[in-house]
Amino acid sequence: MSPKRISMRLVAVAACCVAAGVAFAADFKAGFSKVDITPKMGVSMSGYYVYRAADGVLDNLYARCVALSDGEKTALIFSIDNLQIGDPVVANVKEDAIFLACTHTHTGPSWWVGASKGPEAVKLTAEANEMLADRCAEAAAKAIADMAPSKIFIGRGEATDISFVRRFKMKDGTYRTNPGRNNPDVVGPVGEPDETLQLVRFVREGAKDIALVNFQCHPDVIGGTKFSADWPGLSNTYLENAFGGNICAIFINGAQGDTNHLRQRWKAGDPLPHRYEMAHHMARTGAGSAMKVWGFCREIPAGKINAAVRMVKVKVNKADPSEFPRAEKWHKLHVTGKSNQIPGKGMERTANTAWACRVVATRTWPDEKEMPVTVVTVGRSLAFGGFAGEPFTQMGRDVKQRSKFTMTIPACCTGGSFGYFPMKDAFTVGGYENATSRYAKGTAEALVDGMVAQMNAFYDAAADK
Repeated sequence: MSPKRISMRLVAVAACCVAAGVAFAADFKAGFSKVDITPKMGVSMSGYYVYRAADGVLDNLYARCVALSDGEKTALIFSIDNLQIGDPVVANVKEDAIFLACTHTHTGPSWWVGASKGPEAVKLTAEANEMLADRCAEAAAKAIADMAPSKIFIGRGEATDISFVRRFKMKDGTYRTNPGRNNPDVVGPVGEPDETLQLVRFVREGAKDIALVNFQCHPDVIGGTKFSADWPGLSNTYLENAFGGNICAIFINGAQGDTNHLRQRWKAGDPLPHRYEMAHHMARTGAGSAMKVWGFCREIPAGKINAAVRMVKVKVNKADPSEFPRAEKWHKLHVTGKSNQIPGKGMERTANTAWACRVVATRTWPDEKEMPVTVVTVGRSLAFGGFAGEPFTQMGRDVKQRSKFTMTIPACCTGGSFGYFPMKDAFTVGGYENATSRYAKGTAEALVDGMVAQMNAFYDAAADK
């Protein structure tokens, strides 16, 4: 099935959502659904610039959906256990009120058919994309059918010692991504993680509460070739189980582009948990933080729903022509299975590979492109802001600080897949994120400006109920 047909199926769902909203009373309503999206074995998995085929399941993958209605318009807030959904799949989704966010788990399927090796793998990946569209449509319909009168409560807490900024300044003046634990050449990390956890509780009449949790860190804990929703999906399970299955949970991953998952404060000699246990540890920490603030949440007013996909013009990060020969040489090594001949070790080699792929890919691109930011708001109280890629920590901080809404939920990998968005000062010598970024210095700031402008325009135009 073509990407256009997949995308139009979601458009049809969105049209049903708006129509369904007309039948409801004026009171604010919320609904929830969870649908299994675990693909077949053999599907290619995302990440690492290496081919991986799935050969098992640690825990199932889901598409979770919250439907919000003001009686006239319905918005769909998705959280999908997937690395990302590629732009070809969502390019024709024109309905603004679909907030299609991914958790960014690195143990989920690749959406890109071109990443598959062999005709059978290509077929499986295409089938997985089609299945995902079907299941998202199913999740939307179920969430709409589940809607009940609702009030909104919010709370904030902290989930500490599970994330760190993974970019480090080195003694030679360069910057490295994940230079290795206890590396003697490290001067220090470039920034601090955002350890704020945000909780939105939709307390519903005659139905289970919905807990929407927002935190920010890379879900790249487990690795390997077995499907897992990583710590975001596991945190949903822990939170639901803590309340005896009497609530529904959905996790929205925030600005996670420059953070990773091992504790920065661990010292040499401290034992490190097994990867899957580390994912469980992070999930327990997040769920525990949400539980800690659960009873102290305060009610905020609901109101009219507004939604928009705003296009922001950005510059492409094109290389100087003098760099083309080296990039083409390294790119050829990568695509012919000889990546071990690319200079560097560990993340240095990965950064060099990413740089070569970026230079070759953008060589024929135009100098500028447009990129979407997705915004959904409820009254003057609650805002969702989705970046179509991997935003740096400061982008999330800036959106939360500059938004006029009582609570603002930033999200990564929403409505597209455009890679990393480093802040201006991150375009330095060395580092994976700026090496692979296909969009130039200033992109992160422009996306934040566009998102905040759209949010605050909705805020200024809205009238509280």
